[in-house]
Amino acid sequence: MKSTVSNIFGSAVVTRLVLGASAIIAVAISATILFAPELFYAGYGIEVGGNATLVNELKAPAGMLLIAGLFMFAGVFRSELAVLSLATATLVYLSYGLSRMLSIALDGLPHGGIVGATAIEIVVGAVCLATLLRVRRGQLN
Repeated sequence: MKSTVSNIFGSAVVTRLVLGASAIIAVAISATILFAPELFYAGYGIEVGGNATLVNELKAPAGMLLIAGLFMFAGVFRSELAVLSLATATLVYLSYGLSRMLSIALDGLPHGGIVGATAIEIVVGAVCLATLLRVRRGQLN
């Protein structure tokens, strides 16, 4: 009985940690883009100041990223949302990372910071996917 409780508790802790880290990253990035886009994009060598159309276009997906990040946080505190929150995190991070990889293949190498972001997105997405599959396997048993 003790090992079963330990496995369930350990599983829940890992799930919460993965969701919490994914949420913090998503919320921090989206909030920075929404409220300080010049600062955020300057780190990638992209100048957005003075171009209201570009800033508007960059902020729109940041709003969606913020909502996704807040939903990831919901899965940390509400266990019934954990699977859906993990699926959201997996889709968000892998879609960003894989889209960037496609762009690299089609358009060439971007700024080094974006290449680094690509690697982080793929790793975070893969960890979220592995956690999601582990949790789903546990639910099916």
